[in-house]
Amino acid sequence: MCVVISSLICSQRSPACLRLKHMATDRKLASLCLLLLFSSLPLLAVADCECEPGEEEQHKAGALKLKIIAVFCILVASAAGSAIPSLGRKFPALRPDTDLFFAVKAFAAGVILATSFVHILPDAFEGLGSPCLVHGPWKKFPFAGMVAMLAAIATLVVDTIATGYFQRAANAKKASAAVVGVGGDVEATTTTDDRHDAHGNGGHTHGHGVVSIIAATGVSYDDDGGAQLIRHRVISQVLELGIIVHSVIIGMSLGASESASTIRPLVIALTFHQFFEGIGLGGCIVQAKLRLRSVLMMSLFFSLTTPVGVLIGIGISSGYDENSPRALIVEGLLSAAAAGILNYMALVDLLAEDFMNPRVQNNGTLQVIVNISLLAGTALMSLLAIWA
Repeated sequence: MCVVISSLICSQRSPACLRLKHMATDRKLASLCLLLLFSSLPLLAVADCECEPGEEEQHKAGALKLKIIAVFCILVASAAGSAIPSLGRKFPALRPDTDLFFAVKAFAAGVILATSFVHILPDAFEGLGSPCLVHGPWKKFPFAGMVAMLAAIATLVVDTIATGYFQRAANAKKASAAVVGVGGDVEATTTTDDRHDAHGNGGHTHGHGVVSIIAATGVSYDDDGGAQLIRHRVISQVLELGIIVHSVIIGMSLGASESASTIRPLVIALTFHQFFEGIGLGGCIVQAKLRLRSVLMMSLFFSLTTPVGVLIGIGISSGYDENSPRALIVEGLLSAAAAGILNYMALVDLLAEDFMNPRVQNNGTLQVIVNISLLAGTALMSLLAIWA
């Protein structure tokens, strides 16, 4: 630009133009160019952070239609996924003790694991490392990784404390039942066969103590089966809690977005994710052997979390700025926490629990199948990150 201006000025000068005037003109042009260069530096710095809304007109009507479609698609996929494991009562191939069940559950765990590492955790790092966060310590320390780690540790603490609590409660019931049996107070509740053994005395008192526990809690604690059942019940509850946290977050992110090009691939990715996540949760619920009412409540709650999150996002979309510092910090911290929770649940309560199962350990073919199924789940969910 400076060369063009200089040529225009010189073209208007006569051939007899003095050399001193020409040099003075060149110095003025050089000063003008330097002034324009330094004045443009702040604009270059601001260009790294697109904190202001774009000038392109966004089709809010089309985006709203996609959000409504997303609510129904995700709701149906979540309900279908969580219901499939429960159909094992009618379809023997889907029972928790079959090879197909282990393979499908490993695939679902792979989907959850890829969601944590490939989809949610990178978003947390991107949000907390945004150039829009000018003030604060966000660029001086990897808060996303730390929050994910603390969330995984907190899930471990809740998991172990809950398991220990129910184990101690079960042992206390077993001890109290044994004391009652030794004291001879079981006559009012025992049957004739329980009161008389082969020698004609009042035997089977200890056995009746175990029977009393089974009648009261539905669990037999005379072997490892009762402890395993308690473990499955704790896993199902903690897994649902972790899933709810991240489901609401991703639902709100989708609902608050006003870009149809962003929402369209998210609908496909979330439908796929929620379906197989529902299968993983439904498998844990079936293994927990809960009552029908509890099964229905947990499945319904899981199915509604993401659609409710989408509706909340739609409600706040008018006043929501995804590039504001407050939104970036809150969404980044919540995404990091959700990633840590899902990471722990996928590795510890789903994969480790099934891969160390004696049925899998004693069957080499089944080990190969579940490992391939795990890799397939992680690969497919990771592939979706190209579009969403």
